[in-house]
Amino acid sequence: MATSMQAAAPLAPSVPDGHGEHATQDDARRYGREIYRLLTGSDPADAEIDGDRSFDHHVVASIIAVSAMEHGSLAERVGLSTVELITLLAQCFPSAAVDSSWLPITGAVAAPDDDEIAMVRGLLLSQRSTEGDVSRWLAAMVARRAMEPNHLWEDLGLRERSELTRLLMRHFAPLASRNTRNMRWKRFFYRMLCEDDGFVMCTTPVCTQCNDFDQCFGEESGESRMAERRRQVALQEAAAGAAMTA
Repeated sequence: MATSMQAAAPLAPSVPDGHGEHATQDDARRYGREIYRLLTGSDPADAEIDGDRSFDHHVVASIIAVSAMEHGSLAERVGLSTVELITLLAQCFPSAAVDSSWLPITGAVAAPDDDEIAMVRGLLLSQRSTEGDVSRWLAAMVARRAMEPNHLWEDLGLRERSELTRLLMRHFAPLASRNTRNMRWKRFFYRMLCEDDGFVMCTTPVCTQCNDFDQCFGEESGESRMAERRRQVALQEAAAGAAMTA
């Protein structure tokens, strides 16, 4: 599959040697950054996200890029069927040259639903504050990426937690506005699911008395996975420059 590419569009990313099970973390991060750059025309660190449309495209490109850094079918990693992913790419990034030789889109349909993914996706879909395909796709993508082990904003490939908060407030405002105490978003999703089903998630009457307080409300700062690689490259270049002038 390929879509049209304008003359000024960046070159397709070069698949790193051994991309897949033998690729290094640095290879994977470079690959993710190149995919983001091909989709949007800019480096993730330089993304312009002032407008809603540009912000949505930044979020979608970030999810695709970080998912492509991992093993397995890209469609499954982002939480969409192959048809949905192809449609998303054509709608959001019509000028990008999307070629299956570097973007591993395989499988005709999505993998069978995991119960947890389906529950989180259903929660998000029931609380949409925008209409159209983008919020529907994002509900599925956020739900799938919430199954990964890191902070949710990291596993969405975003640059910081505030971008995740903006995403949820924009597309899922009725749900996001209920997080009045700034609980970690994954924990918040599960708390909402439990409360909607009539269950009590924990027995401690006051959160500050709970031994697991940091799991719900702890600090979530840090560098995104792609930003960390960008910083490492900058430090290496600076060290090389210093060595040449020494």
